[in-house]
Amino acid sequence: MNIHEYQAKAVLKEFGVPVSRGVAVLKASDAGAAAKELGGPLWVVKSQIHAGGRGKGKFKEAEAGEKGGVRLAKSVKEVESFVAQMLGKTLVTAQTGPAGKQVNRIYLEEGANIAKEFYLSLLVDRSTSRVAFVVSTEGGMEIEEVAHHASDKIVTFSVDPVTGALPHHGRIVAKTLGLAGDLADQAEALTARLYAAFVAKDMAMLEINPLIVSAEGRLKCLDAKISFDANALYRHPEILALRDETEEDPKEIEASKHDLSYVALDGAIGCMVNGAGLAMATMDIIKLYGAEPANFLDVGGGATKDKVSAAFKIITADPQVKGILVNIFGGIMKCDVIAEGVIAAVKEVGLEVPLVVRLEGTNVDIGKKIIADSRLNVISADDLDDAAQKIVNAVGKA
Repeated sequence: MNIHEYQAKAVLKEFGVPVSRGVAVLKASDAGAAAKELGGPLWVVKSQIHAGGRGKGKFKEAEAGEKGGVRLAKSVKEVESFVAQMLGKTLVTAQTGPAGKQVNRIYLEEGANIAKEFYLSLLVDRSTSRVAFVVSTEGGMEIEEVAHHASDKIVTFSVDPVTGALPHHGRIVAKTLGLAGDLADQAEALTARLYAAFVAKDMAMLEINPLIVSAEGRLKCLDAKISFDANALYRHPEILALRDETEEDPKEIEASKHDLSYVALDGAIGCMVNGAGLAMATMDIIKLYGAEPANFLDVGGGATKDKVSAAFKIITADPQVKGILVNIFGGIMKCDVIAEGVIAAVKEVGLEVPLVVRLEGTNVDIGKKIIADSRLNVISADDLDDAAQKIVNAVGKA
């Protein structure tokens, strides 16, 4: 689960992490009061969406201006103008895709005198099963660009969960960033606090870009992006309360209500599969035959008829879906349950696109008979390769 920048900074502030003062603005009429509360003389007006590259982004609407999703204002009047231009408009960045995201919240933050910019992030390193730090002197740039053009300027290290963050980890950060004296001490304290926040809140990723040294000689997190492990949210109702569903795909929200693993993609072939590995293989083979999957959807090993029916409805609700592939290998999951769920959903919502069904495993003969007896317009497949070719061909002819 992702949260907005202003929410991320509030979480970090609980752990003593240095961040700038700021106020969230949800209505344009509140912008002036928020600016006066911060006091100026320089304000940063930041669009709040779950995507990076906001500063370089462009609004679709002409009335939003040409200055991007992060702007510097030098007066209360300019703050009010920028907020009015940006709220409710659609911001397109390199991470949103061409559709962009609507800006429903603005974060108004006090300006900072920046002397240096750095990059610092924490994430779960699955190769070591530890929390890893990624540190670079190239702040303000996307870390992917740095890795591509100047990989020698990136330093990574992991932290032993038994010991947690120790002073020498902070010294690695300080050395990497070329900090000495008081700034090195600040880096050591910051390293410990960020690690404590990461572990305590079950974060999956914490990115500070940029981490700055101010003209006053203080380290400060000028931006913050946090994502949380969805499997641990039951332990953190205070984090779950920060969820902004307007930033999420409605289909993914509906899927989460039924405990389905669903991710929307850009293709035309909807997939319903049991098991993450089989789902990945199904998407791969669809691509192999020249088409693109419209989603990743794993109904799980213990799906019920109602759960399968809900999954099918989510797929058919996607207007870009031009065909559907149901690929089930029944182990714990029984093929007859899948068949009953698909038929129930089709009878309720109808079937306007080609549907290919490949069943194998537990109760496969019963499942195939249920589908055959339903007299639905279903294309049967013998194996995964056959199924992929049939759905790609069917969509191509539709």
